[in-house]
Amino acid sequence: MKFTILPVTPYQQNCSLIWCEATGRAALIDPGGDIDRLLAAVERQGVTLEKLLLTHGHLDHVGAAGILSLRLGLPIEGPHREDDFLFDSLPQQSAMFGFPYTEPFQPSRWLSDGDRISLGNETLEVIHCPGHTPGHIVFFHRGQRLAFVGDVLFKGSIGRTDFPRGDYDSLIGSIRNKLWPLGDDVEFVPGHGLMSSFGAERRDNPFVGDNA
Repeated sequence: MKFTILPVTPYQQNCSLIWCEATGRAALIDPGGDIDRLLAAVERQGVTLEKLLLTHGHLDHVGAAGILSLRLGLPIEGPHREDDFLFDSLPQQSAMFGFPYTEPFQPSRWLSDGDRISLGNETLEVIHCPGHTPGHIVFFHRGQRLAFVGDVLFKGSIGRTDFPRGDYDSLIGSIRNKLWPLGDDVEFVPGHGLMSSFGAERRDNPFVGDNA
C-alpha cells in the first residue's frame, strides 16, 4: 500500500491519500477540507478514489467528506457509531471553529472494533480507540506495520479530552491496551503533525511513555 499525507485547512490536519499499488484503488482518510487540493493529489497519483474513511467526527477531520461523497458518489466508512452526535452537530462545530457552514451527514457504514476495510488487494483493520471522542477509531495495516491514528496519539503528545464526551482515562487505556500491543515497530500517521512510531512514543512520550 502506498500513501501520501496532505495537510489541509488552517488547522493543518493530516488527510492521508492511500492506495493499492496493484489496482490503483484509493481512499482518503479524514478529508477535512481543501477539496480541490485533495482531488488534485488523487489525479496526480493517477489512482481511482473509491471511498472516504473517517477516524472520528470532529469537523476538522470530516469537513469535506459530505461534499465529496455527494459530488463523486463515494461511500463514507467510519467512525464508530458512538460519534453519531458529532455528525448531527456539524453546523454548530463550523460556527464554533470558524469553518465554512457544514451540513450534517451520516456515514454510509459505521465501523466497530475488529472490522476490516478492503481497498483493492489491501486490508485495513479497525481498532476502536475511545477517549478523544467516544467513537474514535484507528486504521491499521498489519503487513506494512502502519497505523492511521487520527487524534488519539501524536509525536510527543496525546489527543485532547476536553471536548464533549472526551475521557482522559479511556484515551490512555486505548493507547496502552490497544495500540502498544501492536508492536514498537509500528509507524503511525497522526491527525496533526509529524509521523512517529509506537516504540518512540513508549520511550519518550511524557503522557503515555513507559516511564510516564
